[in-house]
Amino acid sequence: MVLCPEDRKFDGIIQGRSIEENIAISSRRHFSPFGILKPKMEAAQADQFIAKLRVRTPSRRQDIVNLSGGNQQKVILGRWLSEQGIKVLVIDEPTRGIDVGAKSEIYDILYELAAGGMAIVVISSELPEVMGICDRIMVMCQGRVAANVARPDFDERSILTAALPDKNAAGTI
Repeated sequence: MVLCPEDRKFDGIIQGRSIEENIAISSRRHFSPFGILKPKMEAAQADQFIAKLRVRTPSRRQDIVNLSGGNQQKVILGRWLSEQGIKVLVIDEPTRGIDVGAKSEIYDILYELAAGGMAIVVISSELPEVMGICDRIMVMCQGRVAANVARPDFDERSILTAALPDKNAAGTI
């Protein structure tokens, strides 16, 4: 299980490091037997994920802070996808601060991963986003599951109502 955090800039990327380093950091143990780095293997892996995830960059050596939010998110996804045997991806606010074109690309990546058998858990405050990309929505309210809704039963009003504390849902506040 891996997590792509909500706050990319502070919890997701390694600032001051290249795209290559940001992708390779989680899988270095596979390329570094006895602690010896293998730069050519790391470079090849970075190139593979830059191409696969369509990261827009002039070079894998570019500092990650110079990328757009959408491309930073793709690099974070590349980091975790480079790990062997990942079965669950938890992605928190996957498209916050990302332009419309990058949102579509992120959704395509998530669809592809799900089609390949990976479980994707999306945490989002954007109801249209969740309704558009999820097969099931679990609504949390005050630390508890307030609703568990399958795609055929998605209804914006009932989902929003479930997200409100009981007093608000009853119309008393």
